[in-house]
Amino acid sequence: MEHKSSMANGGKPIRCRAAVCQKAGEALVMEEILVAPPMAYEVRIRIICTSLCHTDVKYWKMKDPPGIVPRILGHEAVGEVESVGDQVSEVKQGDIVIPTFLAECGECRDCASNKSNICSEHPYKLSQGMPRCGTSRFTDLSGEVLHHFMFVSSFSEYTVVDVTHLIKLDPILISPDKACLLGCGVSTGVGAAWRTANVEKGSTVAIFGLGTVGLAVAQGARICGAARIIGIDINPDKLTMAKECGVTEFVNSRSIGDKSVSQVIIEMTDGGADYCFECVGLSSLIKEAFACCRKGRGKTILFGVEDSVSVLGLKSIDVISQGKTVIGCIYGGLKPKSDIPTLIQWYLDKKLQLDLFISHEVGFEEINKAFNLLSEGQCLRCVIWMTK
Repeated sequence: MEHKSSMANGGKPIRCRAAVCQKAGEALVMEEILVAPPMAYEVRIRIICTSLCHTDVKYWKMKDPPGIVPRILGHEAVGEVESVGDQVSEVKQGDIVIPTFLAECGECRDCASNKSNICSEHPYKLSQGMPRCGTSRFTDLSGEVLHHFMFVSSFSEYTVVDVTHLIKLDPILISPDKACLLGCGVSTGVGAAWRTANVEKGSTVAIFGLGTVGLAVAQGARICGAARIIGIDINPDKLTMAKECGVTEFVNSRSIGDKSVSQVIIEMTDGGADYCFECVGLSSLIKEAFACCRKGRGKTILFGVEDSVSVLGLKSIDVISQGKTVIGCIYGGLKPKSDIPTLIQWYLDKKLQLDLFISHEVGFEEINKAFNLLSEGQCLRCVIWMTK
């Protein structure tokens, strides 16, 4: 499908294709939609490529709020600026950008602090629309509103994103397929080791779950100088990839007999790991990660739980008397605009291996294949190209 340029559109809606979630858990429907021009502080982007994250799959399956249909999912992407609204000077037409679900205004108290990565002017929330006004920039051809997802909605050839959610790229330094990985999963894992946990040189790390986030934690811990990086998973086939990402020891949790995982880790580390990362989102594993984190100084970093009402299940006396720290982690503690350039530099310096995460690539028309691959555990990241 041909699309008119920004100047030719003159602030008019763009007609393009989008993969729309019409029913929870059912195949996305490829349909033509209208994408409104950007309002003040907004940028309309032509998506070059996007990748599929487990968060997309989670909300695709969700039948109850905050799940909602019809919706355009997708939040790991790279695009080209097509047009900008009023009050936008940070990017211009033709710039290559990474949209992120987390904002950084650069001016508020929390953006100015090195202790937080949650912008107080534009805090993260599961909104159905744009961050400032809550309204949608998507409609189908009959005029029905299509809902946004995580302020990005990259499963559309064009999308509209607030300027506080955009990172400008130098396309000469990094290709779109590598850069789009930094929109969520890889950045979350690397950042969790670097920014949230502040892993120290010579320390011991235990990682529960060796999917994209867990393997990214391993790379982040390696970059920070961890001496031992223990990976825990139920799939021994992940061992080769895990070693490439920095894992030094592997525990198959299905092959440890009557012992619990925490018992095994405590024995391996003579008292517990300095840092434990729970990357699966299961409350049972959160308890195991906390149990094998070292008394007096250990940190347990959490990325998510089964659903929004799940409880951690930790005894308060254990948290207090054992002197351990439990830390919630969003986007790895990274400030998008401030910290992603560092990750790109690590990639250029060959410290961060982004290529390892791309297991599959498909064209936009095959997006449902990507969902099948990730749902069945057959891939890490599937890059979806809009024009391939």
